[in-house]
Amino acid sequence: MARWEITDADRELIARVIEPFLPDRIFDAHAHLFARDHFPPDAVPAWLDGNPERFGLSEYDSFVEWLHPGGRTVGGLFFGLAFTGDRAANNTFVADEIAAQRAVRPVFAQLVVPPEADPEQVRDTVRRGGFVGLKCYHTMARVEGPTWRAPIETYLPEPLVRLAHEERLSITLHIVRDRALADPLNQTTIRRYCEKYPDMRLLLAHAARGFNPWHTIEGIASLRGLPNVYFDTSAVTEAGAFEAIVETFGHDRLLYGTDFPISHMRGRCVAIGDSFHWFYAEDMHLEERHATLRPVMIGIESLRSLKLAAWRLKLSDRQIEDIFFTNAARLYGFA
Repeated sequence: MARWEITDADRELIARVIEPFLPDRIFDAHAHLFARDHFPPDAVPAWLDGNPERFGLSEYDSFVEWLHPGGRTVGGLFFGLAFTGDRAANNTFVADEIAAQRAVRPVFAQLVVPPEADPEQVRDTVRRGGFVGLKCYHTMARVEGPTWRAPIETYLPEPLVRLAHEERLSITLHIVRDRALADPLNQTTIRRYCEKYPDMRLLLAHAARGFNPWHTIEGIASLRGLPNVYFDTSAVTEAGAFEAIVETFGHDRLLYGTDFPISHMRGRCVAIGDSFHWFYAEDMHLEERHATLRPVMIGIESLRSLKLAAWRLKLSDRQIEDIFFTNAARLYGFA
């Protein structure tokens, strides 16, 4: 694959639709930093071909400027991406990148943790590395069959949640299973963890995996009343999940995130039946019968969906600024 480029179609939508919507300050609450050699040799993502060998903060800054022109991106929450590769090297890389910038802007790191990690070793690593939270992922679950159906406990076991409570850490959780937040097992585990460990802050990634918005719409009421659950917008390209979150929890529980580098791929996710499907530009027939398709970056599609939700909900400029910046500032304690 060729190096990522910003196209005329991207620029046109950003200028016409996205820029008028963006506030002056943006905190990206879901982004990945990594290097090519953190991945196993037989599992290097194809989209890295033609792109930099490393994606540190300087590379992130350059690429994210496409989505948020004008130097709006002032900080973020970052974690690794090589979940099944050299996690230790990836975690160290992220910690070093954040440490070099922490004094000049609000940047924070979460530690990627496998389910078998020893809590006391994790505690020591968190303290020494200045991590503010933990990042788990289903591909590290110890289960038979596809990890897309893994219960939360198999990749976020309770001892790690207890540790997060004791250290007042956040946890970014990408729930799986076929119906995401509409799944009763996921609902029960999330509520149990949040009630039992109130000083742990749980960030449900991708609008509680609302790639099919109906799953979040159907399941969101099961979490009502939990004061330590939050949601990020990362890579969700339909507005319904955002609307359900704001209507149930208020706008101050929703944090904007790009899911960089996913944000810079071209395509979108579409709800189909009781599931969803990712359409990527390289798989599309661009000469459609009724129109010429010009796929844009997933980050643009997600921002446009967030704008649609804000418009439908009649959010004020101040509330939109909260989603992009102030909610994260309150959560992580920066000005």
